[in-house]
This record gives sequence, C-alpha cells and structure tokens, in this order.
Amino acid sequence: MSILCALPFLECCCLACGSWAWKRCRYNAGHDSEDWGLATPEEFKPVPRLCRYILAVYEDDLRNPLWEPPGGYGINPDFVTKRTYKDTSGHAPPYVIYIDHDHEDIVLALRGLNLAKESDYVVLLDNKLGRKKFDGGYVHNGLFRAAVWVLEKEHGFLKEQLARHPGYTMTFAGHSLGSGVATLLTMLAEQNLEELGDIDRSRIRGYAIAPARSVSLNLAVRYADVINSVVLQDDFLPRTATPLEDIFKSLFCLPCLLCQRCLRDTCIPEERMLKDPRRLYAPGRLYHIVERKPFRCGRFPPVVKTAVPVDGRFEHIVPSCNATSDHAIVSIETEARRALELMCEKEDVMQIPAKPRMERQETLAKEHRAALHRAVTLAVPHAYSPSIYGTFDDLEHEKAKSEGGSPQERSPIASSIGRQRRSWHETVAHFFDKNESGDLIPKKVNCSK
Repeated sequence: MSILCALPFLECCCLACGSWAWKRCRYNAGHDSEDWGLATPEEFKPVPRLCRYILAVYEDDLRNPLWEPPGGYGINPDFVTKRTYKDTSGHAPPYVIYIDHDHEDIVLALRGLNLAKESDYVVLLDNKLGRKKFDGGYVHNGLFRAAVWVLEKEHGFLKEQLARHPGYTMTFAGHSLGSGVATLLTMLAEQNLEELGDIDRSRIRGYAIAPARSVSLNLAVRYADVINSVVLQDDFLPRTATPLEDIFKSLFCLPCLLCQRCLRDTCIPEERMLKDPRRLYAPGRLYHIVERKPFRCGRFPPVVKTAVPVDGRFEHIVPSCNATSDHAIVSIETEARRALELMCEKEDVMQIPAKPRMERQETLAKEHRAALHRAVTLAVPHAYSPSIYGTFDDLEHEKAKSEGGSPQERSPIASSIGRQRRSWHETVAHFFDKNESGDLIPKKVNCSK
C-alpha cells in the first residue's frame, strides 16, 4: 500500500523533471536576444580592433609575433607606449597602453585569466561576501581592487597622453577576467575625471569582451551609455550568477557546476532575481553575436543584436557544447570581424552620413532612458539612484531645474550618495598602503570570510 501511495508522488516528480529537462534542452542563445534590434557598423566597428589589441597582450614581442589573427593585430609597435607584465605583481591582469593614432583613441587593453597564474585566482577569490558598495550599487571586490591599482598606477601617464592628444578618446577594454577590471576602470574614471585632467565624460568608454558578471543591475543599466559588453552565442560566463571564485575553484568539474546552477536558476522566480541588490550582472549595453541556430548544423553568417535589457539580461545558461569555446577571445575576434564585414557589405560604405549617425545616437539614448524607466517600473533596488554625471531620467533633470538647483541638490538619494562617496585618494588608501619609495602595498585580504 505504501508503494502504491508513493506512485503519484513519483509520477509528479518524473513529470516535473522531464518538463524541466525539455525546457532547458529547448532553450538556446537566440532566446536571449530575439527581441533586440540589430547593431550598426558604426557602433560595432571598434569591437574587432579591440579584440586584436587584447590578443596582442599575449605576445612577448610584437615585432616578431608568435601568433596573430588574419590581417595582423593592426598595431604599430612604436605606438605601444607601455607594456605591463611582471610590473603588476599580481595586483591585476597584464595590460598594454596603445596610442591608436589611426582611430584617435588611447586604449588600455587587459588580457583574460591565466590558468597557471595564482595571483589571478586571488583576484577572483577576493569577493567571498560580494558586498562591495560603489556609486549606489554593488561590485565585485577583487576586480574593484585591481581597477583601483591600475588607475592609481597609470592615471598620471593617461592624463599626460590625453592632454597631449586633446581630441582622442580613452578606451578601457578587457576579456574575461580583464573585462571586469576594464568595466570598473571605466566607472572609476567616470567618477574621478579630475584624475585624468577633467576631460569631458564623452571621451571615456569601456568594452567588456566575454564579460564577467561584475556589477549590480542598477549599475549595469545606469552605465550603459559608456560601457559595452560583447557576448558570442552560448558563452557561459555572462550567463551564470555563480560567483567567479566558485567557478574557477570548480574548474575541473565545470559541467557539473553549470548543470547545478542551471537547475537552481530555473527554479528561482525572475522577480526574486531582480529584487536581489547584490546579484551581479554583465555590464552596460549588450552586443550579442549570434551565428548558430537551434536544430541546425554548422555556423551561419553572424548577426549582432543589441539592447540595454533589464529583465532577461543573460539570466540562464545555454546547455551547449560550445558554452566554453564561445568564451575564447580568438573565437570572438573571428566572429566579430566576420559580422562587421557582413554589416559593411549591406551598408555598401563604411562612412555613414552625419544625419543618420546623429539619428542612431538619439536612438541609443532613447533605449538607455527606456531601460532606466524599466528598472524603476520593476522596482530594481537602487534604480532611482542617479549618477552624478546625469545618466538618469531627464524628467528628474527638468524637475530639478524647474524647482531651482541641480538634480543632485534636489534628490535626497543623490545627496546621500554624494555624502558617502570617497575622494580618489581615500579610495586608494582604503585598499593600499605606500612604502617609502611610493609603491603601492596591498592591505591584507582575508578570503576566508
């Protein structure tokens, strides 16, 4: 009798598991961006170039490269003004600073995780609590420390180069682990423009290639006008909310971990995800390169979709054999280059007239404002918190002007953020000490908490 009574329960369990498995197997990367618009050649143009710059960080000698993508790196070795490998002392991923005179751009490019380098794991492990506050949101503490170290070390040199080239932009770009550092470098630069010579905010931008989930949702949406994330098809890293330290501690059983997270995320209501202020996300505006279709073999001409989503921001892992290979910077560079070539063929000409370019910029600004409104509608924690640089709802801007004074003066939330904000020197002192020669010495990190 007891067995007969248990049969309905077992049947329900089997049906539930079967339903979940069927739903997960049918889920594909196209679902993430099916409602997004298409990217234009003008806005996607920097991506293949920046991927090649990141790849160049892996070379010991750019004049005699051991490996290079088709068409080369596009780098003039004489314009590589600084290469940092051993000088990082494990505080951050290796990087180069390149003065791109052809595109009037100063690029700081960071490489991804080195599986054989213990210091890279230390950066990942420094986020056990995941509760580092920044600008009204939360960020990954280890990546934030790395970004502070890089900016403190290089801000004088970058300030000098920006002053020497007044029309040039300042771009921070990184892959995987470096993408998180590049994201937080961009945000720190936005918050401390005086450290770069009080340049205009429009000259700063960030590109996260195969991005790590490093910022809370309100920050991911708020900084979408200056930070861009590029994801290739099924890449697992932007999709899993598993803490980075857990992913790389479980590297030898990564498929098991991804299946576990896949099951757990399926059972968590999306409303609960959105209400979690400490849940980290891929940053900024998202560019999704789609070049495979469900139930079809082979690769198709890549298409680039773009949006500033709030809900449905790469929340679910795609059960795919390409989930890890799509994370490789080589694959991303190849598919991004192919996608750009196809977009240019359709446009027939790379030079876009000024009027359509302005119209596209207005469209991007409208999408950003719509995303901010959506965050408020969904009651995302801290979504009302405005940036001190004005990247929030224009209605509040106009309301503050009509009442007199700045939006920051009229907004109690903005005022509280302003009071909590540290100066740049206080931020550096929070993480580092200095020895007699002025070199930064990190304060001890306790990763076991």
